[in-house]
Amino acid sequence: MSTTTPARPARPAPPSSVQSTLMVAEREILSQIRSKSFLISTAVLLLLVLGGIILSSVLGDRFGGDTKVAVVPETAAVIADVDGLEAVDATDADAARALVESEEVSAAVLPDADADNPLGVVVVGLDSAPGGVLDALAITPPVELLDESGSSEGLRYLVSLAFGLAFMMSALTFGGTIAQNTVQEKQSRIVEILLSTVPPRALLGGKILGNTVLAVGQTAAIAAVAVIGLVVTGQDAVLSLIGAPVAWFVLFFLIGFVLLAALFASAASLVSRVEDTGPVLTPVMMLVMIPYFAVVFFNDNALVLTIMSYVPFSAPVGMPVRLFLGEAAWWEPILSLVVLAVTAVAVTAVGARIYSRSVLRTGRRVKLSEALTTAA
Repeated sequence: MSTTTPARPARPAPPSSVQSTLMVAEREILSQIRSKSFLISTAVLLLLVLGGIILSSVLGDRFGGDTKVAVVPETAAVIADVDGLEAVDATDADAARALVESEEVSAAVLPDADADNPLGVVVVGLDSAPGGVLDALAITPPVELLDESGSSEGLRYLVSLAFGLAFMMSALTFGGTIAQNTVQEKQSRIVEILLSTVPPRALLGGKILGNTVLAVGQTAAIAAVAVIGLVVTGQDAVLSLIGAPVAWFVLFFLIGFVLLAALFASAASLVSRVEDTGPVLTPVMMLVMIPYFAVVFFNDNALVLTIMSYVPFSAPVGMPVRLFLGEAAWWEPILSLVVLAVTAVAVTAVGARIYSRSVLRTGRRVKLSEALTTAA
């Protein structure tokens, strides 16, 4: 009697490199968004951005708004068209002086019948001469600027600070996450299990892709909250100035973070303990921090900003600032983006070589020269 051997089920085909990369990326994203610390820190960051915009609007209205000046019907026309002064109507001179004494207004402009006063009005202050009111009422000739700047010095500094800080904080946060996860997986030998399923380059690619999605998503959320805050607080003029530079910043950050993520992961793969990450990560962290300090201290130096906008590690900060200041031609961000993209591809390729040749090596720190020359 013959028996038939049941056919063995077909073994599933191993996932392709693209599928493996997407699987790792999904794992990185889900592990972060399921973390309470990540969600809380992101919410706090967004609230701080929104609160900062609202606070700047309130302080601007409190300290930078029009100066209130009491007027009577005879003097209302004196400050009707004066920039920086807001008229507060009073029924008579006594009522105007009462407003000054109660500090509801900074000064009062009243009629003066003194023949020695050719202007026919007198400015009444509380305990000192109201210099701001006097300056606003002073007759000055028109001013012509040969090189008019589109932004004030204060706004220039704030925008430069915002771009630099957003780039540095996001890059350090998510770059540090990549480095920490890489070392922890290597130290606990979980990486050996992962590499039995996916190849090293797919593991690295998934880490970069997943954290890039998170970093860009957080940066885009910050930009969206900033836009909402500016609209709600009525600072539409600022929004019209920074709208395009913010869009360019998100695009530059997307490619720039890929470059930095490859550096963080490959550098962390050289060590086997979290305690040893300092020496290998310090150069990468310096590349992230230098653009921030450079744009803060040299935001008024056109030459430094131009150099920054073409150096790949600082272009995500330097070029958006130049676009905000109107100092970049239309083709410059495109050229800078191409340079950044080419550099990111090259650095990622070298980083993948380092990562794949050192991620399974435990014990002592792997020298960079060994990771680049030793066969996989």
